[in-house]
Order: sequence, then structure tokens, then C-alpha cells
Amino acid sequence: MIQVEQLSKSFLDYRRGWLPAVDAVSFTCVPGEIFGLLGPNGAGKTTTLRMLSTVLKPTSGRARVAGFDVVRRPEQVRQSIGFMSAGTGIYERRTAWELVEFFGRLYGLPPDRLRARMEAVFDWLQMNEFRDVMGARLSTGMKQKVSIARTIIHDPPVLIFDEPTSGLDVLVARSLRQRILELRDQGKTIIFSSHDMSEVAKLCTRVAIIHKGRLRALGRPAELLERYGQPDLEELFFFLVRADGDLSVDRPWPRAD
Repeated sequence: MIQVEQLSKSFLDYRRGWLPAVDAVSFTCVPGEIFGLLGPNGAGKTTTLRMLSTVLKPTSGRARVAGFDVVRRPEQVRQSIGFMSAGTGIYERRTAWELVEFFGRLYGLPPDRLRARMEAVFDWLQMNEFRDVMGARLSTGMKQKVSIARTIIHDPPVLIFDEPTSGLDVLVARSLRQRILELRDQGKTIIFSSHDMSEVAKLCTRVAIIHKGRLRALGRPAELLERYGQPDLEELFFFLVRADGDLSVDRPWPRAD
């Protein structure tokens, strides 16, 4: 459902020239799978996901989403995906229902189908108690449910979650992870990007570890731990970062003498 081949993206810095943000990344993701994209902030995760969602055009390489090339068929790609991130804003002067309805209309759903779809989604996410509450009065958990609802309102086969639990409390994050697992069980193709190692270990069938824009490891978590002789994903990540020449993870806390 998602095929990424040698995907790269560089940005022009007028002082330093062209700088690679993503460098020849390749992976696949299939229906019924949660594929984890793991790495620190600035590793290239979000840039990769923005290319897959057609927000950014690749410098080189290829990517196909739901059978459509992200460069040649961007409109079809956008119809086939739902994208959710931690930084997605909520319009304060619209109710939860109006917010989700707006996105459904953007996707071109006819009124009758949109109404039926919204009723089903609001029931599934248990949102009916606050469907008429304005965005400004929604709690953090309610806002996250609205974000999920507008991500899936058009029932896309591919879902992209870019650090969706960042900044959430434990209960809200747990509820969100459970919904993502349920979407996987519906046969969705899911990419889950995070820098939370334990979260990725709980959710993902396979993981790709990215550092400095390059793919450092790819496979099932258990296989990767055995291959590199590490006890968990966090230690595996630090091992790969050290092997990549980044010694900042070993720097001691500065002492005030």
C-alpha cells in the first residue's frame, strides 16, 4: 500500500548550500500493519511523511501511496490518506461536529454519506456528549478525538500519525493508541512516527530507525534487538546513534563547580 524507494529531500541553505533532510530512504508498509518511524526530533521523520502526503515534493527517489505516485498523482494520494499530527490546530469558534463536517466536505463527501459517516465516527470515538461544544471549550482529550475524527472521516485506506501523543497525559495517550490498534484491525495501512521507544514497541509490527535523514535499521523489533544484541528499542537506538558517530548521547550533565 505504501512503497518508498530511495526517497530524498534536500533544502537550500544560502550559507551552506544544499542540505539533505532525508537521504535515500526505502521501506514498504502493507494493509493491516502499523509501521513505526522512529527517531529523534530533526531526524527526517516529518519530512518523509510530508513527502508521502504530497505536502513536499521529493528531490529524488519515488513513493507510491495506495497505488498512486506522490508526484504524478498527488490529488489521488490526498484522497487516499488521513494525516494526524500533534501540532494540528482546532478552530475555537466551531463545534466538534462542525469541525469534522468541514473536513468531510473538503474531501467531497456528499451530504447523505457524510452525515451517516459522521454519526458512525462520533459513536465509535464516543464524541456525542461534546458534539455541540465549541473548540475553545474542548479538553485536550476531546481535541484529540476531533483530530482523529477528521483524519478518518473519508475512510481512507492509509493513515499517517506524526507523533500524535506528544504532550498528552497518560490516559489520553493510552486511549489514542487503542483507537489506532482498532484502525489497524480494520485493515488500514498505518505509519506511526514517534520518538517514544516504548510506544513504538507496543504498537508497531515493523520499525524503521532514522537518524540524520538516513535509515539506520529496518525490521521487526524482536529481530532488530537480536541482530544488534540490545535489550530494548531505546538501547538499540542509542547503539545505532553512537555507531553513526553522534556522541552527544554520552555527554555527562555539566557540573556547577
